[in-house]
Amino acid sequence: MRIHKSTYNNDGRSYPVIFSLQQGRCNQMNTPQVSQHITFLHAQDLAATQHFYVDLLGLELARDQGTCLIFRVTESAFIGFCKHIPPIPSSRSVILTLVSDDVDGWYQALRDKGLSTLTQPEYNSKFHIYHFFLEDPDGYRIEIQRFEEPL
Repeated sequence: MRIHKSTYNNDGRSYPVIFSLQQGRCNQMNTPQVSQHITFLHAQDLAATQHFYVDLLGLELARDQGTCLIFRVTESAFIGFCKHIPPIPSSRSVILTLVSDDVDGWYQALRDKGLSTLTQPEYNSKFHIYHFFLEDPDGYRIEIQRFEEPL
């Protein structure tokens, strides 16, 4: 493990900040560790949302809270959909990206389930990714991608 020390200036004073670089990760050691991540978005029809994320994408329903559904994306990352959260205005957008080494496998599996996609898998030279897009029942754009230069 390497320790990197720097200073952070917020309000005219300098504060020591220590970063721990371990296994390619950078963590500020002066803040508590985050153990999980959940992004919550609006859903109009929770039944359609559950069908899409469980039956078509194969995610686990981690918790049904009645007006919110929380799906497990990875061991510590989740996405939640709630009826009471206001929809995102049409002038704004969200892309939910699922990173996988097997983009073509995802594409074929979703097509085999009768799901139409917005694009076919393709290489994006600007971002060095291989990806395709589809939409969920609420119109959120879903991207399945592989980083050609891993994070």
